[in-house]
Amino acid sequence: MRLDKFLKVSRLIKRRTIANEACDNERVNVNGRPARASYTVKPNDIIELRFGQRTLKVEVLSISEHASKSDAPAMYREISD
Repeated sequence: MRLDKFLKVSRLIKRRTIANEACDNERVNVNGRPARASYTVKPNDIIELRFGQRTLKVEVLSISEHASKSDAPAMYREISD
């Protein structure tokens, strides 16, 4: 699954266009490297999102084309530094 779609389906970012812009502005890293929106997300990838001063780091647990609001958090695990 594409990175921008994963961010939207997992509800880490509200809209796919915003996820796309975040990737274009290098605010999204996957496994320590800046990632493009077309990057193919795989289980065990570490995604790092920067929202202003705040950074969110998650590990991908599963990938699903569709997820309800209650199922979305099961797609990733938050990592604290």
